[in-house]
Amino acid sequence: MQGQIRSARIDFLRGLSILLVLLHHFNIAYRLDDTALSALFGWDAVRAVARNGNYGVTMFFVISGFLITGHALRRWGSLAAIDARAFYIRRAARILPCLLLLLVAVNLLGAAGIAIFQTRAPGVAWQVDLAALTFWMNVLIARDGWVNYPLGVLWSLSVEEVFYLAFPLLCLALRRPAWLAVVLAALIVAGPLWRAAHAGDEGGFLYAYLACFDGIAIGCATALLARRLGPGGRRLAVLQSAAAGGMAGLYLQWPIGAAHVAGVTAMALGTATLLLDAGRAADRAHGPVLAGFGWLGRHSYELYLFHLLVLGGLRTVFPPRGVVGDAKLLLLAAFLALSAAIAAAIARCYAEPLNRWIRRRLPDPLAPQVAVPER
Repeated sequence: MQGQIRSARIDFLRGLSILLVLLHHFNIAYRLDDTALSALFGWDAVRAVARNGNYGVTMFFVISGFLITGHALRRWGSLAAIDARAFYIRRAARILPCLLLLLVAVNLLGAAGIAIFQTRAPGVAWQVDLAALTFWMNVLIARDGWVNYPLGVLWSLSVEEVFYLAFPLLCLALRRPAWLAVVLAALIVAGPLWRAAHAGDEGGFLYAYLACFDGIAIGCATALLARRLGPGGRRLAVLQSAAAGGMAGLYLQWPIGAAHVAGVTAMALGTATLLLDAGRAADRAHGPVLAGFGWLGRHSYELYLFHLLVLGGLRTVFPPRGVVGDAKLLLLAAFLALSAAIAAAIARCYAEPLNRWIRRRLPDPLAPQVAVPER
């Protein structure tokens, strides 16, 4: 949004989330149990860091709901005044350019005969692109498994976009904040209940809409609550420190498959606590490490969409069965560097220019107005 100062805290959280996802997917492809990292820290410790990338997606859901709701409140004053047409166009301007580019790249590489980019489930090849464009990739994965390796990440985009297709319509239909709060509360309660009812089904407790909507709803509710809160002060700082510690303990202690019912809710609530006063003032990243996480956060969408394209290429050139020991760490460094370079290039040369071009054609209530002198 023009003129808006970014929150370094939000960028840091997004950067941490995407790094957890990247480590998770790399460890699935190239198990890090025989590397110097495992020798130094122990395989149990390395595995604890690398196994729970889906919690990174949970954090993304909360941050997304928080930002979308906060932006809508600033742009239109209240959710009851939301302009659904402008909302959808702005959302499409951010989402569709990269999504279409990913689909073109994967289809071309698959047509070139590179096996990892081809759809593996017979009879559903035509459904993959359709599911990606109409936001039911999560349903397809739950039904048929991870049918196309680099397009599998689109399950979470499907969850988000179905939520946001309904979001402005709900705001306009309900109008009163209290009624919207009731709907958000119902989704927040439905999440753990759904995950408990599908405990033995990964497609049900990880990828289903109702298994994930609670995270986005918690983010939306946090934005509404943050608008009513005053300055955070020491008590909030203590609460946020406790939340961060609890999130770290939960992440490291149990695999998500063993704690998905309450664990996803706890991770979402912890993320919401960290967001409560985010963006109240211009917070800046200090030091190269925080700045690095912030950079990852600013490019998190491009990194999320395209990192399996990079990892699929590495798996084709360097089959995992032939890579042992610390050669995996070299590949990990190459994977992170290539993913970052491709994400930055796509954002700078393609996604951001298209996004700006589309949004410039929409009236922006937040754009500076020219004052008319009184006579």
